[in-house]
Amino acid sequence: MLTLAAAATAVPASAQTDVQAAPAAERVGIRAGDVLLRARAILVAPNEHSGSVLPAFPGERVKVDDSAMPEVDATYMATNNVGFELIASTTKHSASGITGTTGGIGKLASTWVLPPTLTAQYHFAPGKHIRPYVGAGINYTIFWNEKASDGLEAAVGRTRVHMDDSFGWAAQAGIDVDITPKVFLNLDLKYIDIDTKVRLDTTSAGTQRVKLGLDPLVFGAGLGIRL
Repeated sequence: MLTLAAAATAVPASAQTDVQAAPAAERVGIRAGDVLLRARAILVAPNEHSGSVLPAFPGERVKVDDSAMPEVDATYMATNNVGFELIASTTKHSASGITGTTGGIGKLASTWVLPPTLTAQYHFAPGKHIRPYVGAGINYTIFWNEKASDGLEAAVGRTRVHMDDSFGWAAQAGIDVDITPKVFLNLDLKYIDIDTKVRLDTTSAGTQRVKLGLDPLVFGAGLGIRL
């Protein structure tokens, strides 16, 4: 009887030891309360639409070049499916003339662009290894360190450049693909509504103004980590 009692006591104890020794299964996907940090390489490709450079150069428009830069962002998951993402990056762009006098000058001015953007995202498969999402939100773009080109100043004298800050909307689509339980690959595409007014205060041609819409597509690829 003593032997049977000892055996009965030993079995649960042994089972409990095995349970404690078994490694905990890693959680798959994301859930409410998670913070997702990402580092991406981005290409900002403006879909510019320009008014005329007025009053001295009617009918002459400008184009804006692409720019590649690193970007960081953070997403807070408010629920299993809904998250809020804030991005931070700054890129440098140049504006050039297309035809006529400004086309002959070429590069007219350059500026740095800081477009903090907040989007609300819906994640379609939060408990899976592959998680597509879409989002929409708002953007405030700050133009800073605007400078006239040497070519423009050679043509019209010393020039001061000012670009108005912009408030607009944004849309995005992307996908996260797990590499490990915490680290994932991210691919992301955004459209950002950016419109500004450019003022050129020149020595010999007076003040010139042009309305400029950038409206870039932002292509991003990088890595993220779930905290």
